[in-house]
Amino acid sequence: MTLTDLRTHIYADGAELDGMLAMYAKPYIKGFTTNPTLMRKAGITDYRAFAHQVLAAIPDRPISFEVFSDEVHEMERQARDRDLGRAGLRQDPGDQHAPRADLRPGAAPVGSGVKVNVTALMTLDQVRAVTDALRGGAPANISVFAGRIADTGRDPVPHMRQALEIMTAAPNAALIWASPRELLNVFQAHEIGCHIITVTNDILKKLALVDKDLDDYSLETVRMFHDDARAAGYQF
Repeated sequence: MTLTDLRTHIYADGAELDGMLAMYAKPYIKGFTTNPTLMRKAGITDYRAFAHQVLAAIPDRPISFEVFSDEVHEMERQARDRDLGRAGLRQDPGDQHAPRADLRPGAAPVGSGVKVNVTALMTLDQVRAVTDALRGGAPANISVFAGRIADTGRDPVPHMRQALEIMTAAPNAALIWASPRELLNVFQAHEIGCHIITVTNDILKKLALVDKDLDDYSLETVRMFHDDARAAGYQF
């Protein structure tokens, strides 16, 4: 399978501008996600300045930033920030994370036409609640952290498949397979029909390995072990 065969859109996940721009040059990257944890690891201290940089450099693909409030009206104010809108956050408000949004139908920002990306979901009950709230509204994303589910020893594939079934009640919402742990997750997402998968640059670098001949890969691995042993000067 080639990348052009994928039904699942790949969004690059990160907060280093150079890495984001490198991914922007690749046509198979359909959007971007980031979060405060990634930004802090990247040494970013001015959130607004970073957002301006990213939005100016990447004006034509979805970018998910995160709001910093649990209070509904303040979340909506941040999501509708006109200054960021002028910086290139798409014609309509860009995708926004809403960690603990008011999920009652009609509540702002869910019922206000703001596009939302409800993130850090892990349970199917959470998916049901968010689906009910988003039904009939603006285009939205539901991010289920499949990688963190896998970290608990659970197989995320049937979990994500059930999430998709639940979300048929809200055709305006797309499921994001978030926090993948390996390249295989991209193809698992494709197989079940997941709409989007967020992928870090470290995993994206492995795309060059897709369909690689395993005999060649085996030989390259043995050579790597041999060369590293010699370079380290190891002796028996």
